[in-house]
Amino acid sequence: MTELLERAIAQLKILSATEQDAIATLILQELEAEMRWDSAFTESPDALAKLAANAMAEYHSGQTQELDPETL
Repeated sequence: MTELLERAIAQLKILSATEQDAIATLILQELEAEMRWDSAFTESPDALAKLAANAMAEYHSGQTQELDPETL
């Protein structure tokens, strides 16, 4: 275990059981989401490359528009 993780856990130990459970839930959800992303790209290694190629093709064919953050 890394020193940083040990420090985080030490801080968690002083929290109430409810707060500890809430943080544990967040950590577990994040780890599960990360595993799903890893699995999705492992099972389909060319998926991201295909998405990028499609996006570039749309851009070069004029099917895209510039993003204006003010209109989001």
